[in-house]
Amino acid sequence: IAMVRKDLRIFFGDRRALIMSFAAPIAIASFFGAIFPGGGGSGEPARIPIRIVDVDGSAIAKAIVAGVQADRNLNATVSVETDARAAVRRGAATVAVIIPKGFGDAAGAAFFSGRDKPRLELLYDPSRGFELAMVRGILTEHVMQAVSKEVFTGASSRRIIADTLNRLDSLSLPPEDQRALRNLLEAVQDFTNRASPTVASPGLSRPYDVREEAIVARANAAYNGYAHAFAGMGVQFLLFAAVDLGIGILLERQRGLWKRLRSAPVSRHTLLAGKAASGTLIALLTLLVSFAFAMLVFGVRIEGSVLGFLAVAVACCVMASTFGLLLAALGHTPGATRGVAILATLLMVMLGGGAWVPTFIFPAWLQRLTVVVPARWAVDGLDGMTWRGLGLSAAVAPTLVLLGFAALFGALAVARFRWEER
Repeated sequence: IAMVRKDLRIFFGDRRALIMSFAAPIAIASFFGAIFPGGGGSGEPARIPIRIVDVDGSAIAKAIVAGVQADRNLNATVSVETDARAAVRRGAATVAVIIPKGFGDAAGAAFFSGRDKPRLELLYDPSRGFELAMVRGILTEHVMQAVSKEVFTGASSRRIIADTLNRLDSLSLPPEDQRALRNLLEAVQDFTNRASPTVASPGLSRPYDVREEAIVARANAAYNGYAHAFAGMGVQFLLFAAVDLGIGILLERQRGLWKRLRSAPVSRHTLLAGKAASGTLIALLTLLVSFAFAMLVFGVRIEGSVLGFLAVAVACCVMASTFGLLLAALGHTPGATRGVAILATLLMVMLGGGAWVPTFIFPAWLQRLTVVVPARWAVDGLDGMTWRGLGLSAAVAPTLVLLGFAALFGALAVARFRWEER
């Protein structure tokens, strides 16, 4: 109790360090919550900036440009090729789409034959590969719709079908396929000849509608991205506090304090338990203050079990505190230990359930590896009790796993701790 009281007095006595202990996780978690708001964000969703260059000028090319400009996922600007390349090079645009000369006629001819397909040119920023994949998929929909509309009911549909029929013998198709394709083209030709000028086909488009439903705690509760951000950043700064705890123990040993503590009528286990208890209390206070701020300012709520939230929080703080003891037990000097400890903490947080970045971008083997990282269980447990709205039973596994890590770290710390410098 005396050691815990002493550590708490030191913690609250340094006002600048106290403010930073609370301010740093709150500030960084607020930043991550703002940039990853999730589907429930109330602001305008970010659109991918692209440039589109229409060298062709055909009806198909103009329809593609119009469709891309109207797409709610893209921020498309029509420009010339030199400007488009410059925009991608300096990072002002993610992708530049160049529609080459003759694309419309070639695409219309290739629509039925599948031969001599024209090529769109995509100039992209290599640092934004995920956005390139999105643009490629969105562009496919608009190209297919524009080409099919023009082929079936556009101004050039009769010419495209007639040209394809004339070239049908030169396509080297099996007789059965050639006959079937001829019948199809003649039927389309008959349709276009009979169609009223006022009848226009919308072209091939997505043959279904989508109803999206976010599965969260309650039917009327929206996902709050700040809940996940404060869970991830809260765990990160608990581990940073554990690094400070370990470095502090090494400094105390360097100053000979542990020699004097050993002269007291208490066991070595009691001394280390006192350090672990004070570290747990400080970590728990930091975590609870961070979540209290998130609740007051950003509307974060414990949608699940309050008892489960407290259980996961306490287990997480015990794990972080014993991790600090382990750092002190394995470290030699404060300076050398700090660098290794910070690296280990950052690796744990990066793998910890998407605390920094979404886990779906990890390779498959790395996603499986995260189950042996305590930060993953801590973030999953806090998520489950906040925005996921899970019951108390969902907190049992994260709590037990975190306490298991705490027992492992504590046992290794007791076995390896050196009371004097070598």
